[in-house]
Amino acid sequence: MSVNKSKLPGFFNGAALIALVILWLVPTLGLFVSSVRDKDALAASGWWTAFNASTQVTFARTDDAANQVKTDQGYVLQGILTSNEGEPYSNVISFGSTSNNPQEAEPGDTLTLRNGDRLQVNADASYTYISDKEMKGRGKRIFFAYAQPAVFTMENYENVLTKGKIGQAFLNTLAVTIPATVIPVLIAAFAAYAFSWMRFAGREWLFAAVIGLLVVPLQTSLVPLLRLYSDLGQMFGFESKGYVGVWMAHTGFGLPLAIYLMRNYMKGLPADLIESARVDGASHFQVFVRIILPLSLPALASFTIFQFLWVWNDLLVAMVFLGQGEDQIVLTAQLRALLGTRGSNWEVLTSGAFISIILPLIVFFALQRFFVRGLVAGSVKG
Repeated sequence: MSVNKSKLPGFFNGAALIALVILWLVPTLGLFVSSVRDKDALAASGWWTAFNASTQVTFARTDDAANQVKTDQGYVLQGILTSNEGEPYSNVISFGSTSNNPQEAEPGDTLTLRNGDRLQVNADASYTYISDKEMKGRGKRIFFAYAQPAVFTMENYENVLTKGKIGQAFLNTLAVTIPATVIPVLIAAFAAYAFSWMRFAGREWLFAAVIGLLVVPLQTSLVPLLRLYSDLGQMFGFESKGYVGVWMAHTGFGLPLAIYLMRNYMKGLPADLIESARVDGASHFQVFVRIILPLSLPALASFTIFQFLWVWNDLLVAMVFLGQGEDQIVLTAQLRALLGTRGSNWEVLTSGAFISIILPLIVFFALQRFFVRGLVAGSVKG
């Protein structure tokens, strides 16, 4: 059986695409399922078990000794095992007399305890406790395992939206992200056109400097940049902690990659088209606005997605250049605050994180038809 070698690249590309989709969808599905699970269920098992009943081990007390009844068998306590909130348990799968061994007996069996008392627990959590001697004081503890059915709740979302002040943080993040995305895209588009179609002294050296900036780590430049911005703030009388600073920081860190991608894309556009427009008397600005920008939409969309995601998910730059007041704290910082100093409220991260990815998903799906085309073109053309 012969194999058409010309179809192999397409097959591997399709398989790689399917694998990438699965790798992206599975964590997203897990995050959503976790966001609608109960806190105790999250702590007990992974999200992939959410649709199955889970085994929980706990204990409950019988009724107090005052409710015992004397019979021919002895002193008897009967009732239903309930939680602290008064909710009856169900689906009991085993029970025992100690916490170390709650699987001593199956539902319906009679278990003889060390002191000679007899205990019977049924699957519906009804119990019968029999003692030869009169019982006194509080009820007896019964340890048992029960099947907890799959329970889904919106409590995590309610806690995040009502107690976490997520709404204001969401608006603050928009106030940071939109300008910090639009400004570098516009500047990079102008710069990329100049590097591609305008001739001026030192053009290649300047472009090489831009490429060199791609390797500058963000973390090492934050402190000098903040110090410079603070000095300028003292000199000109503006606040060092504010939206302008974080916009400029994201613009500076995003420009090198934006200029690189867009310049490579614009450089690959038909030269005859630009030359014809120049012969007809069009200025560089007219060529840029009427020809280059419409043709460069894939590259613009590609970097817009990158920059939007980077800024939206940023925590470090926002903490350095923004205050922690209610009118400035961003979504990532607010979720970090909700987690608590000891991480005791980690379950809110599932619902909070899912809320935070809704807008980036909308942006991605709105621009995804341009994404691959613009990214590949901007990466391979020189």
